[in-house]
Amino acid sequence: MQRVGEVVRTAQGLAVVRCADDDHPDVGTEAVDEQLNSVGRVVDVFGPVSRPYVAVTPDEGVTLATLLGQKLYAR
Repeated sequence: MQRVGEVVRTAQGLAVVRCADDDHPDVGTEAVDEQLNSVGRVVDVFGPVSRPYVAVTPDEGVTLATLLGQKLYAR
């Protein structure tokens, strides 16, 4: 399992995740929390190449506010 990074904010119905380094998941990759619960899918990668941001669209039933500050992983 690959660490994606930490959710730093929410915007327009997406969770914005700051990657830990330049290694980021591909678009369409499933994002899970520390308990391995699915929280959504990666829909975009943007920002600086050295440490990009990833936009995650949440799964149905996932509240974006609860994701703030959480570390996400790619499955």
